[in-house]
Amino acid sequence: MKSSEILIQKIKEFEGLCLTSYKDSAGVWTIGYGHTHGVKSGQKITEKQADCLLRGDLLTAENYVNGLQIKLTQGQFDALTDFVYNLGAGNLAGSTLLAKIRAGASAMEIQTQFRRWVYAGGKRLTGLVKRREWEAQRWIQ
Repeated sequence: MKSSEILIQKIKEFEGLCLTSYKDSAGVWTIGYGHTHGVKSGQKITEKQADCLLRGDLLTAENYVNGLQIKLTQGQFDALTDFVYNLGAGNLAGSTLLAKIRAGASAMEIQTQFRRWVYAGGKRLTGLVKRREWEAQRWIQ
């Protein structure tokens, strides 16, 4: 499966666009639409480069989710892909969220698991609450 345009637009909305590197709420150097790999202090990019980085990062997340070999709707695929894009494959791999999905848990149980992932640097962040709620709702679409 591939990310929907709905997901791509939501990621852009959630991440915002920053063409100069900055440290995110967890203290990680970030640029573009939440790109972190190899980012350094003082780095600058164009909007076109930010779009390319987003597509590359999304491809990595999509490949991971596809590799789970779980039958998913487009909404479920988007929800998991956004989760991996935002938090990384390692966090999904060892999560109760993934265990519940694999066990065939109810949509409500799975939505509850999405909603647990709202902390960065030990702080509950409003932006993460909104993002996890979007994922929880996208799971049932």
